[in-house]
Amino acid sequence: MDPQLILGFGWILVGAICGGSFGLPSKFVKPDTPWEVLWGPFFLIVTVLIPVVVAPLVVTDLGGVYGQVEPRMIAMVLLFGFLWGLGSMTLGMSFAFIGLSLAYALNYGAQIIFGSMMPMLIFDAQQIPTRHGAVILAGVAVCVVGVVISGRAGILKDRSLQQGGQTPASDDSAIKKPRIMIGLVIGVVSGILCACYAVASGYAGGIGTAAAEAGNAPWRSAWAVTAMILWGGAVSSCGYCAVQLTRNKTWGHLTRPGIGKIVLLAAAMAVLHDAAIFFFGLGWIALGDLGVSVGYAVFMSFAIIVGNVHGFRTGEWKGASLQSIGWIVAGIVVLIAGVCVLAVGKGMAPA
Repeated sequence: MDPQLILGFGWILVGAICGGSFGLPSKFVKPDTPWEVLWGPFFLIVTVLIPVVVAPLVVTDLGGVYGQVEPRMIAMVLLFGFLWGLGSMTLGMSFAFIGLSLAYALNYGAQIIFGSMMPMLIFDAQQIPTRHGAVILAGVAVCVVGVVISGRAGILKDRSLQQGGQTPASDDSAIKKPRIMIGLVIGVVSGILCACYAVASGYAGGIGTAAAEAGNAPWRSAWAVTAMILWGGAVSSCGYCAVQLTRNKTWGHLTRPGIGKIVLLAAAMAVLHDAAIFFFGLGWIALGDLGVSVGYAVFMSFAIIVGNVHGFRTGEWKGASLQSIGWIVAGIVVLIAGVCVLAVGKGMAPA
């Protein structure tokens, strides 16, 4: 295999480990902590503080780089970053609704499908009728099956826990858990919106090029791209949390005893989250043509594995039927198989 492809997939694997772990610290907040009190500081750190501090430090002539890019391209990056922010917000909600394992499986499964297809349709439509394009589409179809299987696992898990007189581990959230079908819908919709990060990355290609021309190394150029997408997401994610803090009259919780621990947990989540998308940026740049489409699918599938490991470790599936566990494992296997097909399709594409 081309060493550059190995490097690209390697960076994506590192990012997926971070991405599959960033929700874990949320399991350690007190049960009565309002959702927005944890996720508000998280989104503020993720989308504002980290990029504002890091990007100017690591990117040479950051302002000049952005000035070299067409305003229309900047606007598109911000727009799809805004939609990604909505998706990240609903992903945070889905953790509380249906737990880490199922939330990751559904959200990332939907991201695999739409995160692969949307950039391909927008930026590489001419490659769809090719042989390698057909293989990539087949991989997406396999991932669709994986998402359906994962959804079935959630239904069986909920049913078995109710019959056993138990409640799922995710019920310790301050958000009242809705019916399982509503939780499943939230998980899938959040995945579709989160997949807009891939589209934003496609539109941000000019930013990476301008950063490289300014003498920035690939990892520095990746930060120029990452920061712009995150700033687009700040409007939707932080704005929603501010609305929730006002509507629920929970601003006062930010000054109560124990808020220091909550902010530290939010900061840990934020570092893992931004590390994930930074390494993804390094990975898709290294993969070259179709890097966003194929790289996004690989990234999400690796993250599903990590997320489910954490879900099982934290007891979300304790007491669930063997049948439901078998379904979630089968869903993960199918998603991995779909990614393998996608990787083969990428390997078939001309260099």
